[in-house]
Amino acid sequence: MNPRLVPALLVACSVLSSPVVLADAAALADCCTPGDRDFPKVGGNLGNQNYSRLRQINKGLVRKLGAAWVNRIEGGLTSGTNQSTTVVVDGVVYIESALGNVVAVDGKTGATKWKWTTPYGSLTRRGAAVAKDLGLVYTLARGNRLVALHKDTGDVAWIRQYPASNEAGYVGNVEKVGLVYHDKRLYIGTNDGNRGAALSVDATNGDLLSAFWGVPQPGELGHDTWGGAPESQRTGATPWIHPAVDPELNLVYWTFGNVRGGSSQNGSSRPGLNLFGNSIVALDLKSGEYKWHFQSVHHDIWDMDNVMAPVLADVKIHGRDRKVVIYGSKTGMYYILDRLDGSAPLGIDEVPVKQDARQASWPTQPFPRQGAWTETCVVDQPLGTAVPGNPNRAVPNYLQGCLYDAHWDIPLLSIPGHGGGADWNHQSFSPRTGLVYTGMGYVAAAHSLTEASNGLRPPGEYMTGAVVAVDPGTNLVRWKKPMPYSLAHGNGILTTASDLLFIGQPDGNLIAMDAHDGRELWRFQTGAAISASPVSYEIDGEQYIAVYAGGTGIPYGNSAPRGDFLWAFKLGGTVPPAPTPAPPEVRRPVSGNPVEGAALPTPFTVFLARVQTAAGAPGATESTAVNGMTPTWMRVPVNSTVTFTNPAGNAHTHCATQFFEGLFDFRLAPGQSAQYTFTEPGEYFYNDCFSPRPTGKIVVY
Repeated sequence: MNPRLVPALLVACSVLSSPVVLADAAALADCCTPGDRDFPKVGGNLGNQNYSRLRQINKGLVRKLGAAWVNRIEGGLTSGTNQSTTVVVDGVVYIESALGNVVAVDGKTGATKWKWTTPYGSLTRRGAAVAKDLGLVYTLARGNRLVALHKDTGDVAWIRQYPASNEAGYVGNVEKVGLVYHDKRLYIGTNDGNRGAALSVDATNGDLLSAFWGVPQPGELGHDTWGGAPESQRTGATPWIHPAVDPELNLVYWTFGNVRGGSSQNGSSRPGLNLFGNSIVALDLKSGEYKWHFQSVHHDIWDMDNVMAPVLADVKIHGRDRKVVIYGSKTGMYYILDRLDGSAPLGIDEVPVKQDARQASWPTQPFPRQGAWTETCVVDQPLGTAVPGNPNRAVPNYLQGCLYDAHWDIPLLSIPGHGGGADWNHQSFSPRTGLVYTGMGYVAAAHSLTEASNGLRPPGEYMTGAVVAVDPGTNLVRWKKPMPYSLAHGNGILTTASDLLFIGQPDGNLIAMDAHDGRELWRFQTGAAISASPVSYEIDGEQYIAVYAGGTGIPYGNSAPRGDFLWAFKLGGTVPPAPTPAPPEVRRPVSGNPVEGAALPTPFTVFLARVQTAAGAPGATESTAVNGMTPTWMRVPVNSTVTFTNPAGNAHTHCATQFFEGLFDFRLAPGQSAQYTFTEPGEYFYNDCFSPRPTGKIVVY
């Protein structure tokens, strides 16, 4: 045994044998005191369990749950990116808006108590931090600023501006990140796409106390895992979500995002593991000293950054009490690790994966012995067969693969995809059921060096999701419920002591489920997409559920309804639901805007592998761009005949492959055409066999 671990192991043993004494939730004194009358931080407690010990709202009464009040915190805003979760202390609900403002709302009446309006410009935020003992609320603002507000008035106590990227002392950008308060310290992540550090600062004045770089600097642990890459190519690995804190073990757990090195898709210039990308790192709570790490994806070339907030739990494994951290994951796997030393009590093996030497890809990847809790390979089904909405069904004409298959210049389609699995949605651990719950998304992605972003989400694919319940004592799925929308981006879960599970959807519905089996028990229309976690609190003996419905563009773009609805619910609430907004587009949209087939320069005709000009005609050169169909989106009346033409000037044979119904699959040499008559209203996608990236859609009305 490593002698350096012996003192910590003795501490862990004494902790396990001590009686459990529940502190007040707002004290944030330990990792795992559940929410009570307060829900004092994003994640509920320092262990990010998103669990409330309140039980007045139970399975027998949940049908009587109604809205107690609604507050349009920005006066009716219907735009912006809203990813903020509420926190509740002493009956006051604190929320950050899409504009970067902070609003304090009376938790009983819904009346605004105060509002701090940022003078620094709009900023996407993910939830304020409250220090009850200091009487302060913390938020972040543009210009790399930490702002401390007086809890009861909203007046500015102080503002600390940290160095910019071109200034000495820069440790990252604190703007769009999660922050956690404990014991007069703030733990703040950073994110600017280049380099950043996990920070701790003095909560009384913002002074920097410690910093741990996600990309090691020369002479630091892990610097040699980048294969001699120049410093300019060592980028990414930023810790931009809320860490977990265990005061008993004196550790804070940070998750670091994907690496870049010029491109998140191209690993050729950065051979090696690329620490601390895609890793969870345990640091000393006070000094910031490194203790241990676990890397969940080696040498990432897929943007599979397992950066979600880790969850701390005390569970039995093989009959023994274990303090674990539950980590993961975009990859659709849970990595169950010992909180003290990072070991894997249920076993994690390094498994060989498909290689490409040009990528300098790593020969193995870590797989829990129990496997993933979702599919990890796309399914090839013949067109016109099975269920069109099968979420892991491959869009036709793509090279198909599985998680961790290496790619190069040809788009390789795999699942869960960098927008699927569990992303930055907050998960929940219920000590009552012993299960950890997550929303997830099915958003397959095609990776290659030709993609400008982190991978192509093919137009026309279905983007749906599920709620998954896993036993962290065995790492096995207890139940899984398919859902109509992806639930991987901010759609956090709350569980309660009455074994209820609450989660919001991108269509605006807040849903209550039975935490034992996923059975739906109640739903309420909030008016906008929910990209936040529900919370629970109590005032004057009444339990409330609150949620912010604002909406974000991931993965549904502008089709997800937006708003500024802060809702609170209680038994017998009488405020009516909001009007039902237009639902998000479940199928990935094509590029461009709709045009009427009759109004085209060549009516009712699609030109393959050509980008449409401003005049509506096909461009002069052959193209494999995603918008390489002229037009990409055509509207026609029912019984219209559409002509598909491969222009004579193209050098290659191109296709129009309709999916998933399989109505046509035209293979056309240059100069050839084919026709199809659409006899039923609907939405019909098609792509090209030469390169599947160009995709079009016919809408028949």
